[in-house]
Amino acid sequence: MKEQQYKHIGIMGGTFDPIHCGHLLAAEQAREQAGLDEVWFMPTQIPPHKRRDSLTLAKHRLKMVELSVADHESFRVTDVELGREGPSYTYDTIVQLAWQYPDYRFSFIIGGDMVKILPTWYQYQKLIRMIHFIGLARPGADIDRMASEHVTFVEMPVWDISSTLIRDKAAAGKSIRYLVPDSVERYIKENRFYE
Repeated sequence: MKEQQYKHIGIMGGTFDPIHCGHLLAAEQAREQAGLDEVWFMPTQIPPHKRRDSLTLAKHRLKMVELSVADHESFRVTDVELGREGPSYTYDTIVQLAWQYPDYRFSFIIGGDMVKILPTWYQYQKLIRMIHFIGLARPGADIDRMASEHVTFVEMPVWDISSTLIRDKAAAGKSIRYLVPDSVERYIKENRFYE
């Protein structure tokens, strides 16, 4: 009997306010090093681990993600969390995705700093029975010390960039060129976000 072949999907969640080149670089490194078939970018509705009062409307954050991944054959966008009310818990999302895509195997891509707080995630014990995590390790990180049976680490080049930095630069009227894809930069300027 032939063994069933699963499509291996890496999920990269975040507010993506805005998505930037660091997100795309991380996704590509995870895709290549972890042997993923695709990476799905998943904008969150209300992130449980991050609080900000002035989050850009979901439809605009979704559009920026769509623009940024349009030219990559293995990158996709899912709005699964944007259709739900309340905090965007990974457990609820994985339950929904596993039901919708029974022939797919999902891994969740997270920053190396998030690995320490994984046990505090909602329904963590159930979650680790359903998915694996891919941790993004910065150069020089002690991967052996951070090792976990539930986390596979991939190496990330140093690129200290954040959505906060981009919002601050845009608010100050400074250039965000090369920090975000050109299409996202145009969209931000057209809509006068972060001014």
